[in-house]
Amino acid sequence: VQLQASGGGLVQPGGSLSLSCAASGSIGVMAWYRQAPGKQRELVAAISSGGSTNYTDSVKGRFTISRDIRNTVFLRMTGLKPEDAAVYYCYAHSPTRGMHYWGKGTQVTVSS
Repeated sequence: VQLQASGGGLVQPGGSLSLSCAASGSIGVMAWYRQAPGKQRELVAAISSGGSTNYTDSVKGRFTISRDIRNTVFLRMTGLKPEDAAVYYCYAHSPTRGMHYWGKGTQVTVSS
């Protein structure tokens, strides 16, 4: 399984950004994690193969995770805050292989 992430960049507070990550192969849960400098990597949002979602409390109502039938996962981020700034990582789990996969991180910077 290979993960190809795109998106990210610099945005002003209150702005929006979208991330996407394409996975090949048999995939179950897909998710986005983030890691800010000096902090542990944290789960931002996850989506099952059936479309069930969960979000960390700090992004509820602002971020939306979705996926398509080709196993591309999207993260729409609105109302961005400086504390959302981090390197965002795409994650995928392959139930058939029992493996966990990570994409290369993409930087999200929120600054005026």
